[in-house]
Amino acid sequence: MDDLVSPRYQMQLVTSVEKAIWEEYKSYKLVRLYINKWHKDNLESKDFNDNYWENFNIVEKPNKDIDLTATLHSMTGEDLLKIAIDLGVDTPDFIPSIPTFKNELKSDYKTAYDTFTKAYKQIEIDPSTAIGLANSALESIIKEILKDERISSKMSGGETLYKLTLIILKEFGLIGEEHPKEIKTIGNSLLAINQAIEKIRSEKTNFHGKTDDDYLINDSIYTYFIINTVTTVGLFLNSFYRTKCPKKPVEQVNNYYDDLPF
Repeated sequence: MDDLVSPRYQMQLVTSVEKAIWEEYKSYKLVRLYINKWHKDNLESKDFNDNYWENFNIVEKPNKDIDLTATLHSMTGEDLLKIAIDLGVDTPDFIPSIPTFKNELKSDYKTAYDTFTKAYKQIEIDPSTAIGLANSALESIIKEILKDERISSKMSGGETLYKLTLIILKEFGLIGEEHPKEIKTIGNSLLAINQAIEKIRSEKTNFHGKTDDDYLINDSIYTYFIINTVTTVGLFLNSFYRTKCPKKPVEQVNNYYDDLPF
């Protein structure tokens, strides 16, 4: 993962992360306590350790306050990325659609937004949980769309992501026989993508019981790939839905009463 975080992007990330840390904690004491929670070393206080190791340096100013800028620059790209995600800092080089996707969800899909935010924060810490939550967020988006009274296709209850996707693609006319084969191929590919996300969630994460011999996704780079896929699919479905069923205009309430006698 660290090889994928370019030096140029790390420079940008340090600036964003440093700003987020100060906005969150506001004092040198709390900032240092937060940074300490990310610091790891093999120092043993009772023994001499001639192979000392630490994941980054906590740099101090002459007055002993933490020098946050220098400390962040001593970190690996992977650690910087983990802190950025923990603080909710957008990482567009890894999930390009994140800001747009979060804004769309925040305004129209509260449950999906909360679920996706949890998924995003688990990418580096727990890839399996992140994938499971992202799957759930996509399910929530489709369910919310299908609740619209203008949508003729309805849920019977208990549908999985694959079944929900099949319903909505049929409703949108993206997998009908009336289309050229190229359009049908794209529609069927979208169905296959969501089926694959669902299967990964069920078979390649620890959301369901697993044995020691089962394959589990535990490399965050694959989680980024899956989360990127979820954001792309979610944005497309919401955009198509808004084109097919535009938001209803908000009715203006006139509180002006003309009670003049003439």
